[in-house]
Parts: sequence; C-alpha cells; structure tokens
Amino acid sequence: MGIFIQDINKQFGQFQALHNINFSIERGELVALLGPSGCGKTTLLRIIAGLESATSGKIYFGSRDVTTLIAKQRDIGFLFQNYALFNHMTVANNIAFGLKMKAKLLGIDSGSINQRVKELLTLVQLDNYAHRYPNQLSGGQRQRIALARALATKPQVLLLDEPFSALDAKVRKELRRWLRDFHHDINVTTVFVTHDQEEALEVADKIILMNNGKIEQIGTPKQVYKQPKTAFVAHFLDDVNQLHGHITNNRLHIGNFVQPMSTQGQWPDQQVIAYVRPHELNVSKSVEQNSMEGRIVRIHTAGPHIFMEIKLAHQPKNIDVSINNQQYEANQFMIGDIVYLQPLLVNVFVQEQLFEFMI
Repeated sequence: MGIFIQDINKQFGQFQALHNINFSIERGELVALLGPSGCGKTTLLRIIAGLESATSGKIYFGSRDVTTLIAKQRDIGFLFQNYALFNHMTVANNIAFGLKMKAKLLGIDSGSINQRVKELLTLVQLDNYAHRYPNQLSGGQRQRIALARALATKPQVLLLDEPFSALDAKVRKELRRWLRDFHHDINVTTVFVTHDQEEALEVADKIILMNNGKIEQIGTPKQVYKQPKTAFVAHFLDDVNQLHGHITNNRLHIGNFVQPMSTQGQWPDQQVIAYVRPHELNVSKSVEQNSMEGRIVRIHTAGPHIFMEIKLAHQPKNIDVSINNQQYEANQFMIGDIVYLQPLLVNVFVQEQLFEFMI
C-alpha cells in the first residue's frame, strides 16, 4: 500500500511546525524522514500514524483517505524509540498483546495467535526467547521484539520513530543491516524517522530530507548525497569543505583552479561558494595543472582513513582531505608539505541554484 501526503500543514499556536508537505511513497518502499532535531519529522510521522492531526491537508493510504481516522483505524504498526514493552509480560505475551486485543475483530483464536507469535520470533531471529522477559534481553533484542509486536497484526504500513537512537553505535550498525534485510523479506511500506545521516543513507530506498518544517529534497541516497539541491542538504549529509570562489566569463575560479561552466548554460559574474567533500579531492605533491596549491598543517588517522588538514591561499578556513592508508604511505605526506588539489565533484550554489560538475 502506498502513502500519499498532500499539502500537510501543522500549526501549534503561533508556531507553524510543518509547511505545505507533499510527497508519495510507493508500496513496499523503505523511506527515511531525515533532518535535524526540531525540523518537524516526528510531528509528520505522528500525523501519518493518526496520533496527531494536521491543521490542513490530506493523507491517503492507497486510494483510502485516512485523514480523519484515528490511529487504530489506519492499519499501521508503530515502533517507538523506547521499545514500550511491558516488563511484566514475557516476550511471547508482548508480541501477542495486540493480537489478543483484536482477536474478535480479526477473527482469530488462541491457536492462531500462538502460531503467529512463533512465526514472528523466527522472523526476528529470536526463536528461543519466547519465555524471557524484556529486562533479560539486550537493547538490540528488545528493539527486535518491539518490531515483531508492531508487525503482529500484519499492518499495511510500518512507522518507526528513531528506532535505534537509544542503542550504542556498534549495535545500531548491526541493526541497520538487519533492518534492511528484514524489510526486504516482509515488503511492508515503511517510514522511519532518524537524525542519523549514515543510517538514512545505508538503510533507505528513498530519503525525505527536512529542515524547519519544510522538505529540502527528496531522492535516493545517491541522489541526495551526490546531487544536493540546497547548501543545507550538502552540509547536513556529510562533512564538506566550503571553498570561496567566483564566476567570471562563465568560468568557475577557485584559486588557480578554473572550470568552464558552458555546459550548464550562461551564468552571471558573481561570488560563489563551492562544496567539496573531503574524499572528493585528489591530492598530490607533484605540481598539477589546473589545481589549488596548499600546505599540510595537520594529519590524523580515523580508522581506515587519513585526514589531512590543508591551508589554501585566499580561503578563510582550512580544508580537510580524506585518503586511504595506501595512498598516504605511497606519497609519504608530512606536515609542512606543499600539495596540489583537484576536485572530483563540486557542488556550487549560486543564488539558490545548483551547478554540479565532475572532472
């Protein structure tokens, strides 16, 4: 079942939390609502769930208008970030809780409920945990049980609110990979809220990136990462260097680096800021034509990556360049070395427009 959001606005007194939100989600898609704290993503999820009402706008599940329906009428599964499990109940009883509440409505007996619980425990890979209690489980296991409970009634739509935020980094990474594979198996239309860029880029089929109650960009992880439509998107999704330059005679100038912009149309002469990610810069100690000259002022290691902080002439801030250990050893980079940089991918924002080029 697809989800269609039309002209959703949400007002809290004088504060407008959501501004004219529009998007669609295809059946079976796994979609991330991504953005900083306070951007409106959780409010939007609660409106989709029926836990909050919109000030104006429409929500459709397939062809069904659910705008005025309360949560229990929308056929959804909802997973909270704090698990919301009943500590006095066993794992099996936690999963069965919603089924027992709807037994008459769904027309199922206790035998069918027990069978469904077994199926779900197998699905979340916790077959042997039926008789344990939540406080006997790890955080990752509790979250998987909470997900099983959300799926117990076979909802058409699954909504996850910051599902992994309470877990440590290693467990989050394991569960992200598990959720991706799990979703592929169940094929339920799923929306999850997160402020974690890496999580959204790794897990989602599509990302809806929000800021200040508005949608900044909608696209696949590759699209929003490689082709950001606004400076906010470029800056929010990952570390990025800001390089001050200018366009003159339809050519981009950043120091001694020059790139024709003729393939992108005719651009007026003006100052610009170019965004280049640390790993999208070639660096060499050999003099390169059409490159930016800089000096290494700091080198530090972060896991498999070597980061070099480089001072460029006529730039207000030092920039970061990321290379792997093999490149670092081959070039024997040292603090104080003069190096030459060439961007591989640059996003240039000019009067709220975007120009992108690859070399």
